[in-house]
Amino acid sequence: MVDRYELRDALLTAGVPPEAFRIAGVHEPVPVPPDFWFVRPTAEGYWEIGPHERGADEVRAVFESEDAACAQVYRTLTGRGAPA
Repeated sequence: MVDRYELRDALLTAGVPPEAFRIAGVHEPVPVPPDFWFVRPTAEGYWEIGPHERGADEVRAVFESEDAACAQVYRTLTGRGAPA
């Protein structure tokens, strides 16, 4: 199981630049970079992920669990399987 805190640590350990991702409530770079991947909860209790490019979010997937959303962001940004 991977939560948002573990995702942040795993991405940084894998060498992903800190400005390449934004994790709601955990890792929110300031100033906000122009392009990054995000993971965030929805009001309905789901988790959405996708790229933020040129000032606009594009939700690419919605998951029922934080773990599934975090695992997919990790795979997307590293090209590797989900962190243990």
